[in-house]
Amino acid sequence: MAHQEATSMEEPVVRTQRFRFSEEPEPGGKRAVLEVHIPQVLHFQYGMYIWPCAVVLAQYLWYYRRNLTGKTVLEIGAGVSLPGIVAAKCGAMVILSDSSELPHCLENCLQSCQMNDLPNIPITGLTWGQISPELLALPPLDIILASDVFFEPEDFEDILTTVYYLVQRNPHAQVWTTYQVRSAECSLEALLYKWELQCIHIPLESFGADREHLAESALPGRHTVEMMIISLAKNVL
Repeated sequence: MAHQEATSMEEPVVRTQRFRFSEEPEPGGKRAVLEVHIPQVLHFQYGMYIWPCAVVLAQYLWYYRRNLTGKTVLEIGAGVSLPGIVAAKCGAMVILSDSSELPHCLENCLQSCQMNDLPNIPITGLTWGQISPELLALPPLDIILASDVFFEPEDFEDILTTVYYLVQRNPHAQVWTTYQVRSAECSLEALLYKWELQCIHIPLESFGADREHLAESALPGRHTVEMMIISLAKNVL
């Protein structure tokens, strides 16, 4: 369900997308439902909208929502922040981040928080591959979310530089990531091995993400999305 909120030819067009997560109730119980609204910015200079990977990762968070209460969660490359918003709604203490060089992305994080009545979520600029004061100031983390950040192969090393730094500082933290395999020539698992990281693949059917109209949306549709958990090589559970 979307509606247009801005129509000026000179301004970015903002449309709101609704996502509704639910589960089948237990006998005699109530059906758990979570509804979030995400502003999608459509502009000729950039496209800040929901990618299929974000919905799959958000579904994983919803499925394991009882494990999120009190956890400190950082979303990197958050964009419009669907996974981070879901994590916050499920009781996690969330920090949203995107590139410090892309202020419009940080503004989109803020808009998503405001639209979902989450005005106190910290938003910070983190540029992959840079050890910045903002990166150094992060609190201890339990979970790092990364939805479709493995998009451009030339960025993979910078992303893993940041991921490796974060898990070195937080040895028990896990990176929950979803991605689309777009090139057979670039092996993500080989890069993880190089950075002394390891991963386990999570089947989408194990958390209800292998069905049509996920979260009552048209995503992920026919896109092939993979889910995996990354950690230091000795700490995969």
